[in-house]
Amino acid sequence: MRLKNPEQAADKLKEFVEVTKQVVPDASNGIVYLGTVMKGRREDADRLSYIVEKILDRATPDWRQNGVQGENDGEYKWLRTQALRGIAAIESEIELSSIIGDDGPTVAISNLHPWAWENASSLWMSGYYRQAVLQTAVKINAETQNKLNRKDLSDAKLFQQAFSLAEAEKGKPRLRLSENDGSDSYKSLHEGARALGEALYKGVRNLNAHDVASEDEEDEQLCVEQLAAFSLLARWVDKADVVEKE
Repeated sequence: MRLKNPEQAADKLKEFVEVTKQVVPDASNGIVYLGTVMKGRREDADRLSYIVEKILDRATPDWRQNGVQGENDGEYKWLRTQALRGIAAIESEIELSSIIGDDGPTVAISNLHPWAWENASSLWMSGYYRQAVLQTAVKINAETQNKLNRKDLSDAKLFQQAFSLAEAEKGKPRLRLSENDGSDSYKSLHEGARALGEALYKGVRNLNAHDVASEDEEDEQLCVEQLAAFSLLARWVDKADVVEKE
């Protein structure tokens, strides 16, 4: 379960449950009704249902397989039941967290570098985690090509050349993260950036491209880490100066 604000998510589910509660209509006007009706306004239930479904996708990912949804869930009775399950799951996680505790750092993927997130966000939110990482790899590769004006290279070879310690040559500009002062720090920084680019495009991009068909929910944590690594590479490329042969 990965909810940024579980308390707020539970409150939204509770709001939906209250709106869709079945009640006996008021008979004070002399009209007798048979059965029950939804307590809240239909438009409120319609509006909340979209939010509820997105929350349930994170809180109880198997919710769509729980029982059989009727062809016409017009009163949201089936979805209301799933929302009640979602509330129980979220509140249990909140309670466990308060007992066990988890003070480790978290990564807000929406705060990653724009090259690492903006093009991938729609795929990610739809649960296509490996495809989101692939989209990020394509975006960063394209931005690096554009910055260096080098469409003849791509992926690992592009970053090998971009951060090479060799002097810039005609048609082979370099990316520089600091002034060359001859220090080991300058050398290590650029060797590290080059190695990161090689590792991501050889060990992540290529493997994900071959295994994208085996997408499953357990990939999410791994892909968060991969996006974070790509974000660091994107920041280095973005901040680097282009050095060309004079």
